[in-house]
Amino acid sequence: MKNKRRSARVSCLVPVDGQEGGTFDNLRTIDISKTGIGFVSQKKIPLNKKIAIELDLNEEESVFVIGRVKWVHPIARSQQYRIGLSFTDIKNGNKSRLNEYFK
Repeated sequence: MKNKRRSARVSCLVPVDGQEGGTFDNLRTIDISKTGIGFVSQKKIPLNKKIAIELDLNEEESVFVIGRVKWVHPIARSQQYRIGLSFTDIKNGNKSRLNEYFK
């Protein structure tokens, strides 16, 4: 299968804080790039769903993005899903900080 990603992704196995029972409950990131993020969820998230995310790049800096779910794949022999989200909107001034982080 051909890789359609516009940017190289960096592995990052990080748990995500989310409201219990909500979309991001029991979610963990797998990888991230300046154009998207991959994660594993126990909930199947609908394709094209828009999601607002705050990314903590380091202890002092956060970036706010809006992403759209591009693909959802069930993980074999589990009740989890591997999900790919593409950033569709990077809020004011955050794009340069995100680009700087991935240099």
